[in-house]
Order: sequence, then C-alpha cells, then structure tokens
Amino acid sequence: MDWYTEHVVDTGRAPALFALAGFVVTFVVVRSITRRIRARREAGPPPPPGPGPAARPRRALLGDVSVGGVHVHHQVWGILLVLLTGMLEFRYSPGHPWSEVLALLFGAGAALALDEFALWLYVDDVYWSQEGQRSIDAILVGGALGGALLLSASPIGVAADGSQDGWLAYTVTVVVHLALAFVCILKGKLATGLVGIVVPVVAFVGAVRLAKPTSPWARRRYAHRPHRRARAQARFGARYRARWERVRTLVGGRADDDPPQTT
Repeated sequence: MDWYTEHVVDTGRAPALFALAGFVVTFVVVRSITRRIRARREAGPPPPPGPGPAARPRRALLGDVSVGGVHVHHQVWGILLVLLTGMLEFRYSPGHPWSEVLALLFGAGAALALDEFALWLYVDDVYWSQEGQRSIDAILVGGALGGALLLSASPIGVAADGSQDGWLAYTVTVVVHLALAFVCILKGKLATGLVGIVVPVVAFVGAVRLAKPTSPWARRRYAHRPHRRARAQARFGARYRARWERVRTLVGGRADDDPPQTT
C-alpha cells in the first residue's frame, strides 16, 4: 500500500491507472459477450423439443439490447458514460478516491465507444466485417495511449525552471517533440504519432523510419525516389498486413469475410 501511495497516488497516476483498468476490462468483457452472441447466432436455433410436454424455451442470458424495437449498440452507452464522467470531473474536480471512480467509469465508457469505432466511421453496422476491424485498431491505439499516459509523468516533459534560457530550451524541446509526432502521422503511422506525443522516443523512432507507401509523406517524398518507394512497399507489404491481421483477429475475433483460422 505504501508503494501504491508513493508511486501512483502521490505522482498523480492513480486516475490514469483506473482509466486504463476500466478500459481493458470492459473491452475484454464486451468482446467476450459479442463473440458469444455471434457464435450462438451462427449455430442457429435450437432443435425442436421431442415428444412429450413442450418445454418452455429458455431466454438467453446474453443478447442484443433493444429499446422500442430499435437495437441499441453499446457505443451509445459508452458515449453517454464518457459525457457524464467528463461533466462531473469538470464541474466538481473531486479528489481521491472519487477521481479514481470517475476515471474507471470513463475508461469503461471509452472502451464501449471505441469497440464500435468502425460504426462511427462507416455509419453502418460493420461490426463483424473487414471494415469493422478498424474498431480493433482504435482499441489498440487507445490502450497504448492509456499505457503511455500511465507510465509518463507529462506528455511534454519537465517544466522549465523559470529562467529565460530554461524557457527557451523547454519551448524548443516541446516544438521538436510535437513536430516528430506530426511527421509520424504524415507517414501514415497514426498510432505511433499519438503514442509519440506522450513518449518522445516513440515519436523519434517513427519519424526516422520509412513511411507507409500510401501516406501523404510517401506520395510526395518518394514519388521520384523509386528505391525508397520499393523499400516502403516491401516493409509494409503482404507480410506486414498479414501480421497485423493476425493481431486484430486475436484481439477482436475473425471478420465475416476472413477465412477461418486453422491450427
């Protein structure tokens, strides 16, 4: 308990820890439920009862939520939870332990909302389609960003010491740091850029490495450099996409238009 107080509460990391815990646990629970519902739907209706008194069909414990005949996606509850916890935090700014409670609920709401990120993007129910895998990308980015915020004390480093030289060095450091993160985004590495805002070394590594061949950086900078373009296509080619697809499938389940995984 002393270690927790000293290294988590006193450093201001407790809300970030609870938000990340709420995010991860909620995502695991929600994906487990949706995969169970999907498996039951693919299995089809139960066989008809045999001879004898008709058994009353049992209602499934887990199922889709409908209000007035309208299927309410869990992103709705997530958005409402994020809005509610945000308003309470901004209005009351509670201290320990209520700040941790709000952070836990905020993380849960973020997971519910981001788990259906693809539905925002395509304005369609693409949860189990190939397009729906965008939700897994959003979850992975959100989890990585939450972990980076937990481990890093400040996204922009240590504050200046108050002197003119200190403020100048601080400003230059922040500008270079954010510029590197922006370069990552221009290179098509959105997750690296977002995490790099919090962890400078991630932004530096992403900025100096090759851009994705479909990114704005590659289209402009590699147009007349075929060697660079070929290296980028090889780096982010079929093997890279296959590895990333395996990660998506492991985290979120197989898309409807993916071949079944064999062992």
